[in-house]
Amino acid sequence: MTTMAKRDYYEVLGIERGATEQDLKSAFRKLAKKYHPDANPGDSSAEKSFKEVNEAYEALKDPQKRAAYDQFGHAAFDGMGGRGPGGFGPDFASSMSDIFDDLFGEFMGGRRGGTGRRTGRERGADLRYNMSITLDEAFQGKTAQIRVPTSVTCETCDGSGAKVGTSPTTCPTCSGAGKIRASQGFFTIERPCPTCHGRGEIIQDPCPDCAGAGRVTKERTLSVNIPPGVEDGTRIRLAGEGEAGLRGGPAGDLYIFLSIEPHSIFQRDGADIFCRVPISMTTAALGGQIEVPTVEGSISRVKIPEATQSGKQFRLKGKGMPVLRSKLTGDMYIQVEVETPTNLSKRQRELLAEFQKLSNGETSPESQGFFNRMKGLFEGKTG
Repeated sequence: MTTMAKRDYYEVLGIERGATEQDLKSAFRKLAKKYHPDANPGDSSAEKSFKEVNEAYEALKDPQKRAAYDQFGHAAFDGMGGRGPGGFGPDFASSMSDIFDDLFGEFMGGRRGGTGRRTGRERGADLRYNMSITLDEAFQGKTAQIRVPTSVTCETCDGSGAKVGTSPTTCPTCSGAGKIRASQGFFTIERPCPTCHGRGEIIQDPCPDCAGAGRVTKERTLSVNIPPGVEDGTRIRLAGEGEAGLRGGPAGDLYIFLSIEPHSIFQRDGADIFCRVPISMTTAALGGQIEVPTVEGSISRVKIPEATQSGKQFRLKGKGMPVLRSKLTGDMYIQVEVETPTNLSKRQRELLAEFQKLSNGETSPESQGFFNRMKGLFEGKTG
């Protein structure tokens, strides 16, 4: 019985003979995903192609095997029982595990290092600190001292977790990799090492001060610079001031979240400041001048023209909040509210009554216009 000649391995992978290792791996990953049995259930043709692609990759990924194939072709692998250079022999699970690490490693906590070994050192957690400041402090900026309870590196063992004079040892179960593999049929299952819990190291004699963690809890005093112009919800990051890393690992970061307390007079909208100021009825009618405070602590004079209505706004340019990390400054808006007089004396009542008798549509055009419109509305319905 005759057998079909094997296809050229380079042809199987769709690459040139001078292709780089990266080109080789990229071609294999693409074809392995395309013909994978899970993606083609019940397709015998795809299964055959998948085996063919794997065999070609097994031959060419090894520099020595590739050199032999380039010189002798398929004859370089005669005597391997028909499996070719790899087939589904003992190297297959390792090969596929490497490919799956490349394809899915980033979704499972990042790619493996070059040696596949772990150091047992883990980065510390990031911490959050909530700070409340006044509007004046947000305007001027300040340097604040805060006390933060956090984990710091154990000084006794210098973060190693091991008793002074000793050191952590490589985990004998995983040989320092922090994980173990077990083959289950076609796939290789990887899980954290049960002996070292994924750290790759074990401590036979732990430090008595930190119980082997390499860090202890203490309260620290930190200086925080709050720049002018910060807004409610601003986040300040202090790199490396978070929780200490486990067993000498790098520390996390400290994030300070600012909240600005409500002000009794001013309201803030971005870099602009708003202030509602009550004025007397006579000032609104006759005009005048009022004094208003500013967020910077000074007093500004605002001219009120005749016949100013309640709700009128006056803009004070450059009297608002500074813009964070900028030379720009917002504006301040004064909104006047006309105050109705109360607790009138007898004479005041007489004067107002006399004023009312002398009033007409010209002195109160808005109210006169409203009542005229309302009168027309009712007359239209009755008509």
